[in-house]
Amino acid sequence: MTTIEVDAASFLVITLVALAAAWTVTMLGPRIAIPVVIVEVVLGIAIGPQGLALAEADDFIDFFAHLGLGMLFFFAGYEIDLERIRGRPLRLAVLGWLLTLVLAYTAGGLLAWAGVVASLLYTGSAMSTTAIGTLIPILDDAGDLRTRFGTHLLGAGAIGEFGPILLVTLVLSLHSPLHNAVILLAFVAVAVLAAQVVIRSGSAGWAHLERTLESSNQLAVRATVALVFALVALAAELGLDVLLGGFAAGLITRAAVGEREVTRFESKVVAVGYGFLVPFFFVVSGMRFDLDAVLADVGTMLEVPLFLALFWLVRGLPALLLYRAALDGRDRLALAFFSATQLPLVVAITTVAIDAGRMSSSTAAALVGAAILSTLIFPLAGLRLRSGRVALDA
Repeated sequence: MTTIEVDAASFLVITLVALAAAWTVTMLGPRIAIPVVIVEVVLGIAIGPQGLALAEADDFIDFFAHLGLGMLFFFAGYEIDLERIRGRPLRLAVLGWLLTLVLAYTAGGLLAWAGVVASLLYTGSAMSTTAIGTLIPILDDAGDLRTRFGTHLLGAGAIGEFGPILLVTLVLSLHSPLHNAVILLAFVAVAVLAAQVVIRSGSAGWAHLERTLESSNQLAVRATVALVFALVALAAELGLDVLLGGFAAGLITRAAVGEREVTRFESKVVAVGYGFLVPFFFVVSGMRFDLDAVLADVGTMLEVPLFLALFWLVRGLPALLLYRAALDGRDRLALAFFSATQLPLVVAITTVAIDAGRMSSSTAAALVGAAILSTLIFPLAGLRLRSGRVALDA
């Protein structure tokens, strides 16, 4: 029988850090709207082995961090209403991401040619992402999600996360693309079957599920959490990334909910996700951030602002060019900043690249450092550009 060692002290420190991050953002108030994930990552660095060494990530803590990542991508999938973004928003999002890939792989190729990075494929893929799961609570708090601008951003963010997830699954994993395609088709088949069951069950018994939200039963919340964990476990068992499982669970839940008013249900799921599991992912990501690799070399330090600028170029430029008929100049610039916000998938792709021996730890640290800065700087710039425009765009 295998015994799991639990570092209770580290678990407690991480929990307290998550609490401190939320408290800090609350005390700063709306005038200094720093995303809570940034505070979580920074405090994670501070308590990690390259900081004060107050906590370390064992297998038990890593398990919770992976669950947090799955829940983060659940919310990314849940906020994507395919009926809402169909048509022009989805078409522009796909075209924008394809242009992003061209720009990202061109930039990655130039960096590889100059000897800055080892692989254009992994570096370019990391630059092609959008952290819509991280942006959703920020945009929701600002009231932007339900606007016309929010519809276009959700479309761009959906493709900016789903496209790279497919890249990770089909191309960047350690198995052959054909093997991965077969496994992916098997996962999709199971997910579609689960979707049919969940949608039919939801249509037939949603009134009953709603009644459980005010009791200790909490059937709707338990069913949602079980769906997330089941698809995450299935993806992991098939050798796919857990991101895909969480994302699929979010899409399925959104389809089951449909157009119903489910404020109470959403508030409880958000409490489970953002109140407990998701912070574990960001704090542990900070603990694992290789700060020494960035600070040890001037060249690596200079790569951080370089990657930050490239994030904006490869994700922001398509927004400026393709959305001219859909959004005015100020909103296109805001869309560019929001679309260039990156973090979770950069962490995932750099981890895969290191495991494959195609990226140095210093390059990975520079990419993650740039992603951290993008999550701090770009949403603030986007919110500033959108200030006062929510009511006009609703």
